[in-house]
Amino acid sequence: MSVRESTAASVRRVAVFAATTARPTTERERERRRIAIMCLPFFALATVAGFVPLAMLVRMSVAADVIWIEGWSLDAWRTLLTEPTYRRVAWNTVWFVGLATVVSVVLGVAVAHVLEKYDLPFERVVVAAVSFPIALPGIIVAILVIAMLGRQGLVTNAIAAVTGTSAIDLASATAITGLFLGYVYSLVPRATMVLRGTYAEVNTQAEEAARSLGASRWETFYRVTLPEIRPGIAAATILTFRSGLAIFGTVLLLQSHYVITLQIQREISVGTYRPDVAAAIGLVYVVFIVAFTFVGLRFVRTDTVTL
Repeated sequence: MSVRESTAASVRRVAVFAATTARPTTERERERRRIAIMCLPFFALATVAGFVPLAMLVRMSVAADVIWIEGWSLDAWRTLLTEPTYRRVAWNTVWFVGLATVVSVVLGVAVAHVLEKYDLPFERVVVAAVSFPIALPGIIVAILVIAMLGRQGLVTNAIAAVTGTSAIDLASATAITGLFLGYVYSLVPRATMVLRGTYAEVNTQAEEAARSLGASRWETFYRVTLPEIRPGIAAATILTFRSGLAIFGTVLLLQSHYVITLQIQREISVGTYRPDVAAAIGLVYVVFIVAFTFVGLRFVRTDTVTL
């Protein structure tokens, strides 16, 4: 089949679909129309908040006049490819957010395991405390880090009082460790909430059978529980990594590590103002996020545990 014939066949299929959706004659076609109507708000929102802004980013990234968005130029893309600063920012972002994601998912597994496997006193309070950081803006998280680890921070002064070391020397809020803790504090609840849903579907009978056969708690977790929660771990990794890449308020206030969101902000700041470069970075960011999500979703599947 030639390209022309393939295109014509696709057009005919679209026309048939539109006709049967507009005037359904069978129950299947009526169900298809109901689904299409329910999806319309999503497509409208995706068009206004997704596709149109992406199209504007593409146009801005190749504009010769960044004020009036006129003309055509590849200077922004040439800048991204030739200046080592942007490669360094990309690498700083990937390794930093990747490490924060790994730590957050590991902690999320531990927290979800405790919440689902043990009867804790005041469990609702514990769940509320664990999920609370999700509602906090990044700037508030940064302020909390400063309040705990800054020069006048609670933890800093407590350690200084015990060790006799100067609080100024111990302050780490604006160091990379403070930023890392801020990231983990924001990401752990997201991983935990995803993994709690996964733990709810774990086959407890398989765990009990493994324990009755003499397996230790660790062996039961490693050989029975872990394979069952592996799809949840993959989903939590995707969510936390994507969320970590989008964190802006925390890094804007602490500014101890150069990541992509801070770089975009500086590209559109007064004095620099290179919106074409910022648009190009944004497009690379979107493509990377979509590619990472599709690759990660390959691991989000249910495995069967056999004893």
